[in-house]
Amino acid sequence: MSKSYAVLPCNGLDKCAGCVAKEVAVILSENTDSEIICPVFYRVADAKYNKIAQEKPLLVIDGCATRCASKLATEKNLKIVEKINITEEAKTNEIELGKSLRVDDNELKLAKIIVDKLTSEKEASEIEENSVQFPEVLTYEVYTKDKFVFRIPKEEGFYFNENDVWVYVVGDRARIGVADYVQKSLSDIMFFTPPAIGSEIEQFEEAGSIESGKAVFEIVSPVSGTITAINEKLLDEPELLNQNPYEQGWILEMKLADFESDKDLLHEFKGYFSVLKRKVDEFHV
Repeated sequence: MSKSYAVLPCNGLDKCAGCVAKEVAVILSENTDSEIICPVFYRVADAKYNKIAQEKPLLVIDGCATRCASKLATEKNLKIVEKINITEEAKTNEIELGKSLRVDDNELKLAKIIVDKLTSEKEASEIEENSVQFPEVLTYEVYTKDKFVFRIPKEEGFYFNENDVWVYVVGDRARIGVADYVQKSLSDIMFFTPPAIGSEIEQFEEAGSIESGKAVFEIVSPVSGTITAINEKLLDEPELLNQNPYEQGWILEMKLADFESDKDLLHEFKGYFSVLKRKVDEFHV
C-alpha cells in the first residue's frame, strides 16, 4: 500500500463508529506514509497539523451523521480530498457495528475493507478531481401557485427524475441537486448528510439526505456512477439549498457509468415541467 494521506479521524471515542475511525487511521499510519491529525490537539495548536494537511491529500473519517471531523476540517478551511463515513460504510458492507468500545473481529474487518478501498490504485484512478463545467448563468422557467414560485432551469444538459432530483451532464461527468419543489416542500433545511466520496451508486439509489423540521428527504440519484465530490459548503450552510438549489446549493458530482441507459428514465425540461405542475396542483405545497 503506497497511497498516503493526512488523516483527520472522528474524535467520538464514546461510540463504536468513532473507535473504528481511529482504527482505520492507525492502520493507514502503520502501513503507509500517512500521518494522523489529532482532532483534539488540532483545535488548540494547529500549526503542525496545518503543515501536514498542506503536504498530503486530506482524508476525513467521520464516525456517524454528526460529522465532527468534516466540520472541523471546514472550520480550519482545509481542502478535503477524500471522505469516509464509518456508519455508512458498515451499512454498505452489511457489517453491524457492536455496542462495545473495543474493536472486535467484525469492526476490524470493516476497518481493513475501508483501508483497502482507500489505498487501492484502481480506486485512486477512478476518483478524479475534474469538476463539472457548470453554466455561469442559468435561465429559468417559473410556475406560480398562490404565493409559491417554482423555478426550473431551461438549459440543455439538465435532466430530472420523478423524485425531484436534477442532474446536469457534461460528457461523462455530472452534477446533482434537488429541485425547487423539494426545498419549498421541506421549508428551512437544517442538515445535509453527504454520501462518501468514491462510493459507487446505481440509478435510483440513495445519495445522501437533507433534513428540515418537517421531514428527512433521501436524495434519489438520477444516474449511476462514482461520486467524485460533494458540496462541502452545505455541511455548514445547508440553507444554501433553500436559497438556490440549482447553483450554490448543488449536492454532489459524479463520474457517470452509463448515462445513455440512465437517461431513458429521466425527464428533460418539458417533461419535468409537467410533472412539477401536477405535483404542485395536486398536493399544494
